[in-house]
Amino acid sequence: MKVIICGAGQVGWQIARHLAGEKNDVTIVDLSADLVRRASETLDLQGVVGHASHPDVLERAGARDADLIIAATHSDEVNMVTCQVADAMFAIPRKIARLRAQSYLDAMSSDLYRRGHLPIDVVISPEREVAEAALQRLAAPSAFDTESFFDGRAQLLGIALDDECPVLNTPLRQLTDLFSTLRAIVVGVRREGRLFAPEPGDQLFSQDQIYVFAHTEDLNRTLEIFGKHAQKQDRVVIIGGGNVGLSVARALEAQPGRPRVKIIEKNRAIAERAADRLERTIVLNGDGMDGDLQAEANVERADAFLAVTDDDKTNLLAAVRAKSAGCHMVIALVNDPSLLPLMGPLNIDAYINPRATTVSSILRHIRHGKVRAIYSIGDAEAEVIEAQVLRTSPIAGQLIRDIAFPEGVLVGGLMKGERLIKPTGDVRVDEGDVIALFTMAADVPEVERLLQVSVDFF
Repeated sequence: MKVIICGAGQVGWQIARHLAGEKNDVTIVDLSADLVRRASETLDLQGVVGHASHPDVLERAGARDADLIIAATHSDEVNMVTCQVADAMFAIPRKIARLRAQSYLDAMSSDLYRRGHLPIDVVISPEREVAEAALQRLAAPSAFDTESFFDGRAQLLGIALDDECPVLNTPLRQLTDLFSTLRAIVVGVRREGRLFAPEPGDQLFSQDQIYVFAHTEDLNRTLEIFGKHAQKQDRVVIIGGGNVGLSVARALEAQPGRPRVKIIEKNRAIAERAADRLERTIVLNGDGMDGDLQAEANVERADAFLAVTDDDKTNLLAAVRAKSAGCHMVIALVNDPSLLPLMGPLNIDAYINPRATTVSSILRHIRHGKVRAIYSIGDAEAEVIEAQVLRTSPIAGQLIRDIAFPEGVLVGGLMKGERLIKPTGDVRVDEGDVIALFTMAADVPEVERLLQVSVDFF
């Protein structure tokens, strides 16, 4: 597949890294010669310096025979015009644009994004993706990472194990015997910084970070087995009243039980806008790192503290202060992946990586095969892929134990019709089933082959 990626920032670079690593023909376009040079020297791709929306630049990038263009520059308008030029002049069949402005997103319900107007096939909103990720973190407060699959019927949970975990030093195959009715599988383990797919004989140790794929109805039981407890989120404090904080507050206002929400926003105009758009949420204007203002927001009594400003350091420091004040759970939005190892030492319970959520969303729309969802784990170290099994797939009609999955691949869940079942070895995978696979990054191409990839999908 020939792909043009416009924008060599964090998101564009990460998408290029994924696609180039899977032997696609990738060209990256950016105004910054330094960013293009970094990408072309580090990754197996071509680089073009110039305005992504200019026809001559797209011509040099190979737009005449491109299969897909991803417009992920920092400018909404450049991304929209890029898709327009790609369609009108080069007839590129599939166009994805990243848009941030709420006004453009509000127009999504209209017919603005269609051929004849703005020919954009998929609109990606980082703010909406991050807001959804924040809500998922709040829904599973004992997990440091979480993502929904199978239309909300299952969850991927990232759980940090401590000395209180009752199943330490127990082989995973014994866990299956001990909890035979539990619809949950450990699909990934991070130990001393290394992520791997565990074998049935592997044991779990204190300080491990594990990824568990669990049926939504079994979430509380799963957390208890690994030494965690479900907590009700009655009082939530949010630092940052921009698009992300506003979206989270609106969603919380609509939830059953009506949790009490407070927002602290430094910019007065943004704070006033948030106050106008929210009904029950209290909005305070001031610095979220200020101890007195946090005390005024009763952070010490809050069940959850969410720092979602556009500054990583503000989010980290505000979360640390809230934790030291007595808040039960603190969550920080962190753009820079090099800061993620600090989460443990800083005693921050969970994080949101906007780059990972946006990359996952884009990958979901460009993977071959009948891919329904995808989630990128860590620094693009692994993925969880949810896909429908096609008739021509090599895995159709086989028992799970007989499928030649690579060592870095585990089946997390299988849905037959409307029924989600635990994927034991004697379960047969049939055409039309939906399967969720944990796969290390190096094994993604083989997984796509097993899912019967075909460019006809495009």
